[in-house]
Amino acid sequence: MLTYSITGSYTDLYEITMAETYFLEGRMNDTAAFDYFFRKVPNKGGYVLFAGLQDVLDILSDLHFTEEDIAFLKELKFHPSFLEYLKGFRFHGNVFACQEGEVIFPNCPALRLEGNIIEAQLAETLLLNILNFQSLIATKASRIKQVAGNSILSDMGLRRSQGLGGIHATRASIIGGFSSTSNVYAARLYGLPVTGTMAHSFIGSYDNELEAFRAFAQSRPHDCVFLADTYDTLKSGVPNAIIVAREMEKAGHRAKGIRLDSGDLAYLSKAARKMFDEAGLPYMKIVASNQLDEFVIKSLTEQGALIDIYGVGTRLATGQPDAALDGVYKLSMASGKPRLKLSETIEKTTLPGIKQVYRAFDNNSQFFGADAITLDKEEMVDTIYHPFDVEKSMSLNGLLLQPLLGKVMEKGRILQERKTLTEIAAYASRQLAALPQEYKRFENPHVYKVGISKSLLHLRDEMKAHYKK
Repeated sequence: MLTYSITGSYTDLYEITMAETYFLEGRMNDTAAFDYFFRKVPNKGGYVLFAGLQDVLDILSDLHFTEEDIAFLKELKFHPSFLEYLKGFRFHGNVFACQEGEVIFPNCPALRLEGNIIEAQLAETLLLNILNFQSLIATKASRIKQVAGNSILSDMGLRRSQGLGGIHATRASIIGGFSSTSNVYAARLYGLPVTGTMAHSFIGSYDNELEAFRAFAQSRPHDCVFLADTYDTLKSGVPNAIIVAREMEKAGHRAKGIRLDSGDLAYLSKAARKMFDEAGLPYMKIVASNQLDEFVIKSLTEQGALIDIYGVGTRLATGQPDAALDGVYKLSMASGKPRLKLSETIEKTTLPGIKQVYRAFDNNSQFFGADAITLDKEEMVDTIYHPFDVEKSMSLNGLLLQPLLGKVMEKGRILQERKTLTEIAAYASRQLAALPQEYKRFENPHVYKVGISKSLLHLRDEMKAHYKK
């Protein structure tokens, strides 16, 4: 039987081959620092919601190689002395990061990891795997939340997600503003409300729809939502739901509502709402599903759809239309010296050194629309420069600047107080509320300005000149 757990082998092979070389070269005590950031906002949007940090810290705090890991690596011809080293491996590094649920922008470090060069290298793949995916899904969820109004959102994407990624997709959807999930495993793991209705196959297994509804109401009187579109929504599904809901009332119970999974959702929801109200069942909720995303829900809202709950699946859990967030993990310091990567594509030249990110706020505590990337020791920054076009600059005089990166792990020990997903989601909601609407719109959002300090600009230019000699 296959079982899965995240251990030291949850990585790409080249991370371990590089670590072996460092070890055999006697560099296991060399220090290194890496920055995590992304380059392109998904969904042609204006921001990303940072998610997955708490999971990353939990994994790092217990990262080790099992006996099975070591045995497998032995088959791959890794050096015996290196394997002995890995037997006692633990992560003892430091992590600096913005808060989970923070709104982040391209090229700004959202996390910095410091440690010996082996542990810093071995953390790369798992960190990228978790942060990239959860940030992608949380961002998608927040866009859906933005247009859903007062409607409740429930994640229903497990069956269409990429394998076990469905677990993290559920977690990220909550951070982005969803309220519940159909994913029982994730609900148990993260302490989430779990919801569900019935499938068309359930109704089809009975001789008629009314019989199916009555059977379900009998077994689930406290949590009864009828799937109304198996045969004919308005001529069969809703009328039968009304019949059974009235029968439940006589027995001292209340049905919760119906789910619509096909057809003209706006029209059907308004017609069903009228039928329930006329039947004296105003409490019956209308749940909608079927290939929903922010654009479909926006359209439904504009059409005046009377939908109380949206069950969003495929396009949420898979992050459509973007398959991945392009987050990267780049070396910025090694052996006490700043490092950078040069590229023929200027946008891929990295920023060297240990850095801090400052966010500018206006007098109303709203995002001003600019982040400053500085060297960590800088205390005052009054001007930022475009990272790739230094002819462009912006004054920050008179603005409130707040640092984003704080120490969340020290010597492998988690420092930050553990938060519930509800608390992380609430923080994300507050940050999004502080982001002006023009950065959140779906069509041609404002580009949030990210600049670097003069000291960082000079350091990068000096290093570029040195390596190009």
